[in-house]
Amino acid sequence: MDIDVRGPRFGAAVTTVVLAVVLITGNVWLLAWQTLAFACGMAGGVGRSPYGWLFRRVLRPRIGPATDFEAPEPPRFAQAVGLVFTVVGLVGFALGPDWLGLAAIGAALAAAFLNALFGYCLGCEMYLLLRRMTVRTG
Repeated sequence: MDIDVRGPRFGAAVTTVVLAVVLITGNVWLLAWQTLAFACGMAGGVGRSPYGWLFRRVLRPRIGPATDFEAPEPPRFAQAVGLVFTVVGLVGFALGPDWLGLAAIGAALAAAFLNALFGYCLGCEMYLLLRRMTVRTG
């Protein structure tokens, strides 16, 4: 079943704020929260992430029905990519080196920002590229 495209963009906007705060403060607990949010989005789809739940329960009833939809697989893959970056960030901040955490979270922040502001999902594009490559070779 296709998903409302506004949901992942909302999640990306919240993620952008969370990751920006993590970069500014170095708060490992907030980064752990974001890692959990990515894990939920990867395991159950973006609708099952905390930000997807918030969008579905609070925001969507106020903005009306969806007019644009997308397949759930690319955003779910993007959540997995975000999870990898936040796990690397957690390792960098918790065990060192700090630059590893900063670089990983900076990259994740850039991806979330692009999705939130421009609707360009790097993880989704990676998914589509990988699908094209596997269809041609497989």
